[in-house]
Amino acid sequence: MSNVSSPTFWNALYASGEKLPWDLGAPTPVFQRLIRSGEFPPGWMMVLGAGRGYDAREFSKNEFNVIAVDFAKEAITAMLDLMEKESRHDILGRDLFTIDEFENFFDYVLEYTCYCAIDPKRRGEYADKVAYFLKRGGMYIALAIPLDDHAGGPPFAVNADELIGLMEERGLKLVRREFPEDSIKPRKGKEELIVMEKT
Repeated sequence: MSNVSSPTFWNALYASGEKLPWDLGAPTPVFQRLIRSGEFPPGWMMVLGAGRGYDAREFSKNEFNVIAVDFAKEAITAMLDLMEKESRHDILGRDLFTIDEFENFFDYVLEYTCYCAIDPKRRGEYADKVAYFLKRGGMYIALAIPLDDHAGGPPFAVNADELIGLMEERGLKLVRREFPEDSIKPRKGKEELIVMEKT
């Protein structure tokens, strides 16, 4: 297995200039819908594995205070170029597993293509971090992908029930789950929106 826990691995992919399969090149339609719905009022949001920052930028443009986390230098550079000076954001060039600030701080933690990128052996640690970052009543908003059982990775196969179970073990409760109708065509039926609340 490639060393997916190393920023060097991810930085090389971003620096390659090739089309990256997880990178939509634009904000995620599902998240745009959630913003428009008003269901999630603006607050403090951490975006895990933010990549080039399209979703972080979209939320920050809509009055969310966003901290976008990634540890690949090339991704950070792309985010810096993308983010508007007047938007409400900060970019944290760190490995999410090493962040020990922000305990019980965030109203939201946003997940898309981070969980499937980390070493599956570290998924419990990932769930620990999500629970650590969220304040009581805070929401974990995850678009879980890819929902299959393929071998190897990244991306590593994701089981939505397993992800939910990990979060429930850490005091989050399921609010809702759905297969979004507005997933992009190649991902329709292969990703599931999961919303959980820290109790």
